[in-house]
Amino acid sequence: MVAITAGQLLEETSERFGLHIAAGKSGLSRKIMTSRIQKPGLLLTGLLEKLHSERIQIFGKAEVDYLKSLTPDKLKATLKLLKKAKTPCYIITRKQKPPLFLSHLAERKRTPLLISHLTTSFFIERFTKYLEERLAPTATMHGVFVDVLGVGVLILGKSGIGKSECALDLVTKGYRLIADDAVIIKRMSPTILFGIASDIIKYHMEVRGLGIVNVKDLFGITAIREKKQMDIVVELVPWDPDEEYDRLGFEEGRYEIFGVSLPFLRIPVSPGRSVATIVEVAARNQLLKIMGHHSAIEFKKKLELTISKRKIGSQRSGVRM
Repeated sequence: MVAITAGQLLEETSERFGLHIAAGKSGLSRKIMTSRIQKPGLLLTGLLEKLHSERIQIFGKAEVDYLKSLTPDKLKATLKLLKKAKTPCYIITRKQKPPLFLSHLAERKRTPLLISHLTTSFFIERFTKYLEERLAPTATMHGVFVDVLGVGVLILGKSGIGKSECALDLVTKGYRLIADDAVIIKRMSPTILFGIASDIIKYHMEVRGLGIVNVKDLFGITAIREKKQMDIVVELVPWDPDEEYDRLGFEEGRYEIFGVSLPFLRIPVSPGRSVATIVEVAARNQLLKIMGHHSAIEFKKKLELTISKRKIGSQRSGVRM
């Protein structure tokens, strides 16, 4: 399971969310393991009792004002509820000054207390998206990832088969490179995968005989993309005259990553065959399928209908005789 510490969180998001630490510095090693957060709200009033220990607690203006308005006895009972939970960190929004009792609680529990200048609703929306991406299940695959007409195409194959050359041809056609050689794949939801490049090799591509080139510098900003949803997987394989390849496309292959099943094609590579054009057509065909038009199945239906009509006509001709 992917996890980050409160210290890493602060380091990565201090500028983006205007976060700084107000108390509990000794707890920066606490681990955050879920993208779900909690705004205590009714929990502080005692109307609800379940405080999710694993979630970051967000204190907006309503929560801070309510805590300040409590009598000493009620405040003690509320703080006791907060003290029981092993919260990874507290975050106060709207640049509010943290109440002294909350700072003391953070110090005693060794739980970081962070402050953001953003409004609560805006902060929660953006912060949740950051956590979902940061803590998403992640794997790295050897391949090339390109955006063809809005279709995210993952190109796989053995080293030297021509993956990068295929991607380069697609870039010269006006399509976009996301990652070459190493594709970082994140599962953003139970059914959605995204592909990105590592910071080290971002925008770069290795072309045998030419070396490493910077696609962004060569072709401009429109030739690259930071991340893209993955829609189809294509594997390049050496041409084998004894191998039987799919020629009709009635049955769609599937490729599974993180439990997500994607359409899968095996494309044989041989001299004189334009692999980039085939990949482009595969992307166009996938767009048609998404819109409900399956060329191979529609052709099959027409073929079966034509054969059926001919059989009926033949039977009628036989009866007349």
